[in-house]
Amino acid sequence: MLNSGPWQRVSKAQPCPVCDKPDWCLLAGPEDSPTAAICARIESDQRAGEAGWLHQLRDDDAWEPRRRRYVRTDTLKSTRIDFERFARDGQSAARLDRLTEFARSLELSMASLRRLRVGWSECHRAWTFPMTDAEGNVVGIRLRLSNGRKLSVKGGREGLFLPDDVEDDERLLITEGPTDCTALLDLGFTAVGRPSCRGGSRLLVELIRRWQPSEIVIVADDDQPGLLGANDLASVVTAYARSVRVVTPPLGVKDAREWKQRGATHDDVLARIAETESQRLGLVAVKLDQHRRKAGKQ
Repeated sequence: MLNSGPWQRVSKAQPCPVCDKPDWCLLAGPEDSPTAAICARIESDQRAGEAGWLHQLRDDDAWEPRRRRYVRTDTLKSTRIDFERFARDGQSAARLDRLTEFARSLELSMASLRRLRVGWSECHRAWTFPMTDAEGNVVGIRLRLSNGRKLSVKGGREGLFLPDDVEDDERLLITEGPTDCTALLDLGFTAVGRPSCRGGSRLLVELIRRWQPSEIVIVADDDQPGLLGANDLASVVTAYARSVRVVTPPLGVKDAREWKQRGATHDDVLARIAETESQRLGLVAVKLDQHRRKAGKQ
């Protein structure tokens, strides 16, 4: 029988012996030799409610530092997070009232957030955005904390923010991040989010080869990293579509979500796309060189 005793929160002075982090997890037993841990990050065979997973550190009350180190290392190496299950559990945990408030705070629709399978992780106290491969299999989880800070669950891989129920469309819009993708879904476009301004290129090529859109529109953040990343991607995907455009929101608007917040409509975005020249391989190379020379001068 595991002798657990009262549970205490981990700290910087006494981090979790399972994941080695100073927050979220719990310890039981004497301070100098805890008998058990509830880890919020590393799974075991025994779930401990919403707090995490139970890990037995010792079989008795004797202090055995070698055994403690062995259990922790073995757990870290052998445990694999089931990210599909993580995403499903997050969706189930996202209460309607909480999700409604979250959507309102972002000025996005709850319907489009649900298409991206947004959920809630109680142990991380954060919103979860599943990241997928080109076929929609969940390979990682992006976390969004209440203060807007963005993290990822350890052990996963960067992937795409790919909505459910995507209909065949000749035009595919690619954004930076999940909330910009949600904004364009709200405006009636077929959209997918990349994990960062330079991430996800290989997965996007796989996706484009499967979907075969005739037009690709990369909606870049209106800043230098966003434009450089968008033009880098354009140079890669021009071989897979008849038309590739790099579009930014109007002057003074940072990204697609802010564009929608300021009242952009489906027709406004279409007009912006229409007035932007379609990229060709030579033109992409020239623009990339211009951006890089500008970056070198700063």
